[in-house]
Amino acid sequence: MKKQKIDVYFGKSKIHGNGLFAKKQFKKDEIIGKIDCKPTDKDGPHVLWMNELTEGYLVLNELKYINHSTKPNACYYDDFTVVALKTIKKNDEITHNYGYDTDEI
Repeated sequence: MKKQKIDVYFGKSKIHGNGLFAKKQFKKDEIIGKIDCKPTDKDGPHVLWMNELTEGYLVLNELKYINHSTKPNACYYDDFTVVALKTIKKNDEITHNYGYDTDEI
């Protein structure tokens, strides 16, 4: 399988630890990349849960550095694509709403 080129980089995040940042501007509805993952039943860092915590996937590529935000600029789709919810400027951190408030964890 050919490794995909994703126009992102990871670096120090103001939100939490490392984060994922845009190397270029992404327009609303533009695909940022596709998650490379493998199924898992164990929770941990870089695990994406689908279907109410019944289907876990360990994210293996740089998209694992997407941090949580209650005001996200990207989202995951069931086909594992990550899509911009609005224009994301070059060097902006890419965020996703994990479906919970960080006060809950």
